[in-house]
This record gives sequence, structure tokens and C-alpha cells, in this order.
Amino acid sequence: MSAGSSTFDEMFDGSGQTRPAYDEYCRWFDEQPGEWMRRKAREADDTFRRTGITFNVYGENEAEERLIPFDMVPRIITAAEWRKLSRGIEQRVRALNSFLYDLYHRQEIVRAGRLPERLLQTNDAWLANMVGFTPPGGIYTHIVGIDLVRTGPDEFFVLEDNARTPSGVSYMLENRETMMGMFPDLFSRVGVESVSNYPRRLARSLAACVPPAFAGGKPTVAVLTPGIYNSAYFEHAFLADQMGAELVEGSDLRVVEGRVQMRTTRGYKPIDVLYRRVDDEFLDPLTFNPDSMLGVPGIMDVYRAGGITIANAPGTGVADDKAIYSFMPEIVEFYTGEKPLLPNVQTWRCADHDSLAYVLDNLAELVVKEVHGSGGYGMLIGPTSSKREIAAFRDKLKAKPENYIAQPTLALSTCPIYTRAGLAPRHVDLRPFVLVSPEGIDITPGGLTRVALKKGSLVVNSSQGGGTKDTWVLKD
Repeated sequence: MSAGSSTFDEMFDGSGQTRPAYDEYCRWFDEQPGEWMRRKAREADDTFRRTGITFNVYGENEAEERLIPFDMVPRIITAAEWRKLSRGIEQRVRALNSFLYDLYHRQEIVRAGRLPERLLQTNDAWLANMVGFTPPGGIYTHIVGIDLVRTGPDEFFVLEDNARTPSGVSYMLENRETMMGMFPDLFSRVGVESVSNYPRRLARSLAACVPPAFAGGKPTVAVLTPGIYNSAYFEHAFLADQMGAELVEGSDLRVVEGRVQMRTTRGYKPIDVLYRRVDDEFLDPLTFNPDSMLGVPGIMDVYRAGGITIANAPGTGVADDKAIYSFMPEIVEFYTGEKPLLPNVQTWRCADHDSLAYVLDNLAELVVKEVHGSGGYGMLIGPTSSKREIAAFRDKLKAKPENYIAQPTLALSTCPIYTRAGLAPRHVDLRPFVLVSPEGIDITPGGLTRVALKKGSLVVNSSQGGGTKDTWVLKD
């Protein structure tokens, strides 16, 4: 094994020595024959192909189905590091939930001058229908994904918040199952916190969020999917199966006697909690997009009347906005009275005149993102862009500066991936998954590590050529 990265390498220190978190793994790795490891890499690909772990990439023509690339070298986090991260994640998620409650009620943060009102007025994810309404249990963000990046031994930053419909947890679970199936002896040597009980914890957390109309007994939980052509359909079906919940489409549901009910072989049955993987716009054709065939006509009326819980609550997408993200340090402090334990990445709001001037002068060194963008699309990575691409983006910025934020190009940490030539460093990020209910906040140890498989690339999104790794949190 060998080191080799100019940025912070999570496995090796500057002199090529193994960092403590990886000691036992590296000893195990050095004992394994090279040909056997190469065979295991092929076996992992076959496993994912056989299981059907794919996603769709939507291009200009037809959608293309791709295998999620999986790398079998784990990303390892110590118990002490995870405790620190967990405290910061919990603080941030509490602040997000309080922030959403405030936005749809008195807007104290706007009145206090800590957040510009224009950020709501220009935000498509802001739903007037949610004003004055409190979701069951006061929970807006039942499932949250917080994207983290690392730049040094004790330097973690929040890159973005995913409070609407965070995806990827099925890959976290399948990555672990694949690793345990291939290397059972490794898990007997290294004590790793379990993630396999996530579906059970998700089911329990959702069941704790029953609406006022719940009649008692065991709550009925269902997963609402747009259908088999959705890019994350594998995950929808996987989670429903693992939770023992029903997987439903809009056509399976209707409003009967003031409840959203699903069709069964014994007639219609009321649903208490609907884990929806359908965007707000398509949730209710009577309230939002009248052409939607994916949602349930009248579900918003039932929701506001206390007849069902929708997870995540409609309107939570406002917290995913990258312009809102730039105010998260103020948001955390406003609602918790504490300084953020996990800092934001430095961010310039291009809507501000001085910030825009700075960004335009330094485009070649910055990362510029659309405030409503996701999936790695609609962004400029200055250091890897051509002069022509930078010039074209400059025109976009000047035309609609309020649509963009800019950040420095971070020296993201690297973890080795397995290649035919041996281990090679690649940039990574981390998406821990958080469950929120009236009973508390539950953070699964680890999360989904996404890895930029192309040498030197900083883009980890699977839609842009990235892959995933199993994430280990070591036991104390």
C-alpha cells in the first residue's frame, strides 16, 4: 500500500504512515493476495448488477440506466470523530426544523432582520398553503441528509442540506451488505457500528409521527413513488420492502371519508403516514400542478385537516436553497442560541453587489452554483473550466446574479479507491442520514460516502460519474 495525494489523505499521513483509524484494515489488506482482491472487485460489480442497483440519468434523449459504481475500500471514521460530527449534525437539524416552523408562522427571523424576505418571495419551494399550519408533532424534516466535506484532521464543513427528499440511503445499506458478504473475516477483526437496522429505525420514527386522525393500534405507513421510471425507484421499493410498508403510486390512492386511503384486496384502507418521494409540485393536482398524474387529488386538504402525515412536510424544500444555505450560520445561532458546531463553506451571495464583483473577478478560482440546482448540474468549477466556459458563465452571472452563489474550491479530503494498479486517492464527501420524530433525533452511524472516481475530479455525484463506498464508524 502507498500514499499519494497533495490534499488531506484520510488513510495515510504526510510521511506515508497509516492513520490510526485504518491500522487494522491496512494490516488485513496487506495480507490479501492481489489476484484475490481483483476477483473480489469484479464480484462486487456482479452483485450490484444482479441486485439491480441502478439509477437513471436523464439526458436530452431517452433516460439511460446506469450501474452505481461501488468501490470496495471502506471510508473509516473514528468513534471520537463521529461523536463530534453527530453533535454538529443534531444541532443543525434542530435549527432547520425550527427555521421551517418559523418561516410558515411568525417569520421572527425575517422580522429580526437576520434573513431577507426576498429569499422567500423568489423561492419556488416556498408554499403559501403551509402558512399557519403545523405538521403533526411539529416535525417538518422527518428524513434529512446533511452533505459534509473534510479538508483536514479536524476540519469538517457542511456543503449543503437536503431537507426535501434526500436519497441514497439504499446504497449505504447495500454497500454494507455487499462488504459483509465479501469480507466477513474483516468485520470480525474491525469493530464497526451497524447500519443494517436503519429501515427498522425509519419505520419506528415515521410511526411516531401519526396524525390527529390516527385511530390507535399499529400505524399504517406507505411509501409514495412516482413509479418505475423514476431515477430513485430502486430505493423507493427497497425501503418499502425493508420497512414492511406498502409501496404505492398515486393511482393506488384516493380520498375516502376524509382520509387518504390505499386500494387493497379487501377494499380501501386509510394511511396514517405517507413517506412521499414525489416532489411538492406533483403531490396534489387540486392544489399544485393540475396536470400531475403522480399525486393524490385532495391530499393537501386531508393533510391540513389532520387526516394524514406527509413526510417530509410539503414546503421543506425551501431549506435546500443554496441562498438560504449561505445564512445557515445565522439560522443556527438564531434558533439554538449557539455558534454552529459544523461550519458552512465560505459563500459569496452573487445577489450582493460587492460579492458579485469579487466573484466575477475570481471566476477561474471559484465554484459557482445555481441556488436551486442539485445533482452537480448548472455549476461552474473554475479551476477545471476552459476560458470559453468561464466567459459563458460570466454572462449568466451578469444576467441573473441572484440565481447564483460562489464558494472557494476546497481541497476535499481523499480516500483510496481500488484500481488494477493498486490503491489511488480520490476525493470524497459524506451524506449522513438523520431521522426526526417527536421522540427525538436519530443519526445513523456513517452514511453514504460518495467518491469522484475520475482522477483529480471534485464532482462526486453519481449522475456526473461518481461512485460510492461503505462508510465505517469504528466502535469505541
